[in-house]
Amino acid sequence: MKKYFAVFKINLLNSLAYPAELVTRSAMILLFMWIFFQLWRITFAAAGSDTINGLSLRDTMWYLLLAETLELGRPRLARLISEQVKDGSIAYLLNKPYNFLLYQLSSGLGESLPRMGMLFVIGGALVWAMAGPPPDLVNWPLALVALAGAWLLHFCVNALIGLAAFVAEEVAPFEWIYQKFTFVLGGMLIPLDFYPAWLQTIAKSLPFAYMMYGPARLFVRPDMQLFTLIILGQLLWLAIFGGLLALVFSRGMRRLAINGG
Repeated sequence: MKKYFAVFKINLLNSLAYPAELVTRSAMILLFMWIFFQLWRITFAAAGSDTINGLSLRDTMWYLLLAETLELGRPRLARLISEQVKDGSIAYLLNKPYNFLLYQLSSGLGESLPRMGMLFVIGGALVWAMAGPPPDLVNWPLALVALAGAWLLHFCVNALIGLAAFVAEEVAPFEWIYQKFTFVLGGMLIPLDFYPAWLQTIAKSLPFAYMMYGPARLFVRPDMQLFTLIILGQLLWLAIFGGLLALVFSRGMRRLAINGG
C-alpha cells in the first residue's frame, strides 16, 4: 500500500501548493449558500413555523452546506478517465506497476481532502453568520464516517461512468444524468425529509440517498439508529458497485481503443 499512499501524498501536496487558487475555487460555495439561505428563509417564513419535518432553518443550511461540500469537493473522475482515453495517456497509466482503480482512488482522495476542507470552512463561515453555529462537535464523528462512505460510493459510480469511455469515449451525458439523480433523489438541493412520504420511501431505497442525504442528515440531527441504517446501506451498495466496477474494468480492458498516444 506504500505506493498508493505515495500517490495520495503527492496529490495532497499538489493541491496545497497553490493556496490562493484553492481558496478562489472554493469561494464559489458562498454564492450557492447565500442563494439557499434566501430561498429557505422565505420558505420557513411562509410555513409560519420554526421547523419543517423536524429540521429548523439552521439545520437545513448546515445540511445543505455538507451536501454542497461533498458535491463540489469530489473529483470529476469520469471526465478525467474520458480525457485520458481520448488523448491516449491512459496507455501509460495502465502499463504502470499498480492497480489502475486504486491509483485513481488514491489520487482522487489526495485532491478531494483539501478542497472539501476549504469549501466547508469558507461556506461554514457564511452559514454561521446567516443561520447560526454548527451542530455540536461531539456529533461530528458519525457524520464523518458516513461522509467517508459517501465519498467511496461517489468514487465507484464515477469510475463506472468513466470506464464507459473505454467503449463510448464521451461520458458527459452519463455524468449529467447521474448528477441530476443525485441532486433530486440524493437530497442535495432539498432534504429528503421535505419530500412526500411515498417519494421519501423510494429515494431512501436508492443509492443516491446514501451519497448525500445520509451524512448530511447525521451532521445536523445525529441518531444511532439512523447511523446504523446508513452505514449498512453504504456497505451494501459499495459491495454492489465495487463488484460491478471490477467486472466492468476487466471486460473494458478487452475493448479499449486508445487514441492519441
